[in-house]
Amino acid sequence: MTEFNSSLRDVYIVDGARTPFLKAKGQRGPFSASDLAIQAGRELLNRQPFSPKELDEVVIGCVMPSADEANIGRIISLRLGCGKNVPAWTVQRNCASGMQALDSAVKDISTGRCDLVLAGGAEAMSRAPLLFNDSMVKWMANLNSAKGWKAKLKEYAQFKPAYFKPVIALLKGLTDPIVNLSMGQTAENLAYRFNIPREQMDQFALESHQLAAVGQEKNHFAEVLPSFANSGNFYTADDGIRRDTSMEKLATLKPFFDKKFGSVTAGNSSQVSDGSALLLLASKAAIHKYQLPVLARVVDIEWAGVDPAEMGLGPVYATNNLLKRFNLRLEDIDYWEINEAFAAQVLACLAAWESEEYCRQNLGLSHALGRIDRSRLNVDGGAIALGHPVGASGARIALHLAEVLRRQQAKKGIATICIGGGQGGAMLIENVSEV
Repeated sequence: MTEFNSSLRDVYIVDGARTPFLKAKGQRGPFSASDLAIQAGRELLNRQPFSPKELDEVVIGCVMPSADEANIGRIISLRLGCGKNVPAWTVQRNCASGMQALDSAVKDISTGRCDLVLAGGAEAMSRAPLLFNDSMVKWMANLNSAKGWKAKLKEYAQFKPAYFKPVIALLKGLTDPIVNLSMGQTAENLAYRFNIPREQMDQFALESHQLAAVGQEKNHFAEVLPSFANSGNFYTADDGIRRDTSMEKLATLKPFFDKKFGSVTAGNSSQVSDGSALLLLASKAAIHKYQLPVLARVVDIEWAGVDPAEMGLGPVYATNNLLKRFNLRLEDIDYWEINEAFAAQVLACLAAWESEEYCRQNLGLSHALGRIDRSRLNVDGGAIALGHPVGASGARIALHLAEVLRRQQAKKGIATICIGGGQGGAMLIENVSEV
């Protein structure tokens, strides 16, 4: 962990917007990843006093852009009218790609390379491709290289119907190749390690839906902008919230990742979904130049690595490092956004922070880090109810946390997220209105 460089320039969140998060329903969703970012970014930029061409750069996080969206950041930038002279690029840090985009923008602004950056993430998980398996690829290569009709006929005779069996890219992407575990299986590991019962997971999931439903009713998701598809359909709100769910209904769902002994179900896991979240970040100079409002200040962002088999504990380490750097305690943080990859994962992070033994053995502390007041955690629900488009979630939780701090007139907040492959990210922001 490096020391904080106080000579760096301050970076501010000026504004932000996101699309509704649309639950994947077994078929291609109405938007590609770049379509989603355009839906979020068009109105966001239209309401600014500067031209999109005055941005210094565009940084987009995305895990699975489609085949025709190479360097999706540049595609989004050009489609938003930023012009050929604005550089744009794409980052990928699995579930934290949106937060990584923010971190990359923060670095460029704080070091003086940029003053005004559009950053965030987008993901169309419903459009994850089906791939040919290795046998099919080998057969097609042999067929393509065969010379003459006799050789090609011989290759055709070698074909087997099993070659048609596709590789589901989404499942591949949600499986860690180092430990050969799906993300859900790593959540089962945490449930076992911290003795988290199924009922507790389901209760957490139920509360996520209830809080999100209340949040929608109270217009706590003002950052969500309507999205319009070419078909004429339009979408105004996150559509995965289940207002009619209950402990009884959740209890009927069978374990998905460990069918015999597990407790992690589709009901207490985040939803596979499509969505985008974009933020405008600016230096003090840009704020004064364009007379921009200020939503929050980004104090710092921290990353940590953990065992891939327990990837959900990433927030424990990243948050601890962040607090240590600024000599803060858990109780100094007013509100929290912990991305709900799985109920077991969030509950495990809370349990780890509350465990003196875990903190002593793994964080090098002499005591437990402490307890988070659950009334200040994910106050408008989280990914279990809202969805988890992996490229966008890191940006979503940062933007919504800034909105929560403003709404509650609170000072400090941390947005933190676990990352497939065994990492964690945490962002500390402050509620400020003037610079």
